[in-house]
Formats: sequence, structure tokens, C-alpha cells
Amino acid sequence: MKKVVGVRFRPVGRIYYFTVTDNEALGYGDRVLVETDQHKELGYIALTPREMAAEDLPKNLKPIIRKATTADLQQEEQNQRDAQEAFEIGKEKILTHQLEMKLVEVHYAFDRSKMVFQFTAEGRIDFRELVRDLAAIFKTRIELRQIGVRDEAKILGGIGPCGRPLCCATFLGDFMPVSIKMAKDQNLSLNQTKISGVCGRLMCCLKYENDTYEEAKRALPDFGKEVETPDGKGRVVGLNLLDRVVKVKLYKKAIAMDYDYEELKV
Repeated sequence: MKKVVGVRFRPVGRIYYFTVTDNEALGYGDRVLVETDQHKELGYIALTPREMAAEDLPKNLKPIIRKATTADLQQEEQNQRDAQEAFEIGKEKILTHQLEMKLVEVHYAFDRSKMVFQFTAEGRIDFRELVRDLAAIFKTRIELRQIGVRDEAKILGGIGPCGRPLCCATFLGDFMPVSIKMAKDQNLSLNQTKISGVCGRLMCCLKYENDTYEEAKRALPDFGKEVETPDGKGRVVGLNLLDRVVKVKLYKKAIAMDYDYEELKV
């Protein structure tokens, strides 16, 4: 067993594990300084100290360096100000090099050993000249990272079709796989504009109730299955999964009627 904490580097982001000692008092939301594989970074405690089996954790975990000091927080604020200035310079350089890319965010590593420029683009971009220009200006290692439209929405935030802040920017640490089948199972309109989020991809919330719909679907008869109703035999032509109501087209009456599932003999 190892004593670990979960750390996020964004208020809503993936959780990474670091080891702690028994005498370290760390609470949810505390700022901590850690060393990643590449550089030092400030993070947030997302999971308070707990014992976990070594086999459930990544190998070669690193320890928390310390709780963030006032000087650390001031350094982070300076990094953020400098990153905002770098963002404007980066946009100008992208225009200068006539690159078909959209700059989304610039991030300084805490120890300023690296700058990460995150961007979106339709295809592959040859940004070698851009990197050389940026490295000459900022005198540090430059990384250009192409991200997807979902990651862009997570970084920038916004309001979804429901009128609430985007799930990915408020509480979803990782994106969940979403498919058009989920919309079909929930009897939603397959109009792309109605089931897509601001990122243009299928809405993440299609996943939330999917397990309930799948469970209900397994319990009810499939479309086309012959069933016995109080009014005679017929075939299933419709399902209301959550209300457990089955629409049956009767053979004798040539009409479709709704029945509670408990009324049927399958």
C-alpha cells in the first residue's frame, strides 16, 4: 500500500497521483508544487491523502515537493501574465507565417523551462519556422501541441444548449466516448444541430442516462417480436423505455395499442 494524493493541474482536468508522507497535512483544493516527468508544476489537490494498492497505481510515482508558498503563487501569477502576452505574440507570428491554425492557449511551466502553445487546425501543420521564431523571442523550450475541438471547448468554456456552463469545463475530468447509437436509444432527434455541443461533436450528456436506457432496453421485447396482449397477439412496433410501455400492432384489429410491459406475455 502507498499513501498518495490526486493532483490536477487545471481546476477541471485529469488527476495524477503523487506520494505523500504521514506528516503532510493536505486538504482538498490545496495548492502544491510537484515535479512531473519534464518540469515542475503547481497543482490542486483533487483527492485527499489515502492508501492505495501499488498495483492500482502508475509505476515510479514522484513525491509532492511541498505545499505552495506565497512566493510560488506569485510566480504562477507572473507566469500567467507573461503567457497572456505570449499569446498575443503567438497570434501575430501565426499570421506572419500564414499558417492555417487557431491558437487556443499558451502555458508557461512553473519553472519556466518550457512554454506550451496549444492550437487547433484542420490538418497537419508545418510549424518548424514558427517554433524557431518563438524560441528566439522567449529564450526557452517551445512546444506546439495540436488539440481537438473538445479540448478547445474544455479550455475556453462556454454555455451549452441547455443554458448551463459546459460540463467539460466545470466537472468532467476526462471525455467519455459518445456515439449516435446513444441518441437513437434515447429516442432523440437525430438532427445534428440538436444533439451536438458547442464544440460541434455529440454532447457529452448523451452518456449520462445511457446505462439506464440500455438496462431498460434489455428488459423489454425487441422491435418486431411477437407478444401476447390482453387483446390478442401482435408485434412490437414501439417502445417507451423509461415508462416500460410497449406499442403493439395487433393482428386481428390491425391497429397499434400501448400496453404496460407487465400486461404482456413474451
